[in-house]
Amino acid sequence: MNITDFYALYLQANKVTIDSRKVEKNDIFFAFSGDNFNAATLAETAMDNGALAVIVEDENFENTARNIFYVKSTLEFLQDLAKHHRAQLRIPIIALTGSNGKTTTKEIIHAVLSQKYNTQYTFGNLNNHIGVPLTILSIKPEHEMAVVEMGANHQKEIEFLCTIAQPNFGYITNFGKAHLEGFGGVEGVIKGKSELYDYLKSNNQFVVVNENDPIQVEKTDGYDLVIPFGRRDSEFYFEKFTENNCVGIIYNEVEALSKLTGDYNFTNLCAATSLGLYFGIDFNLIKKAIEEYTPTNMRSQIVKKGDKTLVLDTYNANPSSMKVSLENFNDFIGPKTIIIGDMLELGEESVTEHSQILELAKSLNFDEIITVGPHFKEVNTSGVAFLTTQDLISYLNENEVHSQNILLKASRGIALEKALEFIK
Repeated sequence: MNITDFYALYLQANKVTIDSRKVEKNDIFFAFSGDNFNAATLAETAMDNGALAVIVEDENFENTARNIFYVKSTLEFLQDLAKHHRAQLRIPIIALTGSNGKTTTKEIIHAVLSQKYNTQYTFGNLNNHIGVPLTILSIKPEHEMAVVEMGANHQKEIEFLCTIAQPNFGYITNFGKAHLEGFGGVEGVIKGKSELYDYLKSNNQFVVVNENDPIQVEKTDGYDLVIPFGRRDSEFYFEKFTENNCVGIIYNEVEALSKLTGDYNFTNLCAATSLGLYFGIDFNLIKKAIEEYTPTNMRSQIVKKGDKTLVLDTYNANPSSMKVSLENFNDFIGPKTIIIGDMLELGEESVTEHSQILELAKSLNFDEIITVGPHFKEVNTSGVAFLTTQDLISYLNENEVHSQNILLKASRGIALEKALEFIK
């Protein structure tokens, strides 16, 4: 199947999906097969459900009369189709990556830009070699700009994703201790994330720079096409304030209080606001976007349960994000309990990093420290430690957490959010 020929068919479609359960009338279904499953067997069913076309990588299931087309690789065809579509678009695309805060920052940027522009953005956490093409292919003629999140756990991944999204603007939230095993250490993280800078600079595109981050400053030194924020002499400067454990920004003496907790989210708000101001959005509209945005994605999400305030931050965790979460939670007024779960993908640094986080927790003003997961259990030999979230749930069924404030923080694989309903 030729990309150019198929593109004409794509333009007639409502959406592109890789999930056979979500195929609706006039959709295009890419049949991605797993090690133990041939998705091409679902092609005819997808057509019966109203699909416009199906792409398979098993010749035996091709049926051109029904618009079921064979290609050597469904993944490569999806990526190539996205590249072709991107080449036709004449709208600015903003890409962002980083060790922490990508998704929250993407959500806030979208909320801000949507005050003036019809803005498409990465849905959920679809930020990899499959998710980025799907995001690009979701951009329709009515969209005026797009925000694309890019995730990576190895070098060269951001570089490749840039060839698909071809961003005009880019922002790296930070460089932290995430995916150390795949990147080969912190220096590898910096190199891998900076591939976004490399693409933008080599293509004369714009870079959003937090001038309080020395790595961002160093990596963009001497480059002219920057949108700087952070310092008093930056193009965009904001002051921080907190109220009821939530963080807000002040611009030209006007306050905008978010529903996000954590000083680390102040920087995310600054980046989004800088882009909004750059694109000519009045700060009163930006204020509206910031104040109305409600996190519901287990990232710095505040949950009220009776007289308790819970901070649910269980979508991701690494040493950098864990450290700032603990330090932020330490500033909450009243009794505090932390329930922290394993940080995954740390490789040889796992024992050291979990030990350091546990020592940090003990040095702060917490009334109770509970850990979950084998990595923490290995180092938490004298405290309250559970091997699994299910073990924690069994404990919570018999024991009440008395603290007024409770933090739940862990990597996605620990599924710590399952314990939420059992906290009395």
